[in-house]
Amino acid sequence: MERKNEVYNKVRDFKKRHHITLSWRVKAHARVAEEHLNNDEEVLYAFAAQKGFSPLDIFSTFVVVVTENRLVLAQKRLFFGYFYYSITPDLFNDLTIKMGLIWGKVIIDTVKETVTLSYVSKDALEEIETVISKYMLQKKRMFEQGLSKQEEAALEAELQDISENGED
Repeated sequence: MERKNEVYNKVRDFKKRHHITLSWRVKAHARVAEEHLNNDEEVLYAFAAQKGFSPLDIFSTFVVVVTENRLVLAQKRLFFGYFYYSITPDLFNDLTIKMGLIWGKVIIDTVKETVTLSYVSKDALEEIETVISKYMLQKKRMFEQGLSKQEEAALEAELQDISENGED
């Protein structure tokens, strides 16, 4: 399956809807994420944010991708190399949203670490919370008690719709 610029296009759509979110070099970061996606993985949602919580951390843009299997965080370093993280539903603990005057933070608590995504437009926070919460809750439910193919397809279609049109 060819996925040329699929992640970048989703992040670009996100940035059009929530243009105050700080992010740079999104196309390069999206390429790193695409390299690590499996051929059979479908991209449901993607956005960009700064990884970290320091006020001086405004140049650490990461692309965050929600696939039907996991969350992927990717950053292309300026000269060589990259950073890549994968969060599977079994490692997910909790999600916290913090809103400030202009920007907000999305804090993803996992078994191993806490990932803070900052400088996100405050009007994007509800959309991100909805996507990640619905995704993680359904996936955890699927692992624990099973999820029908129709329920799984309905969730994927809903997340795709939010990715393309935003949350109403």
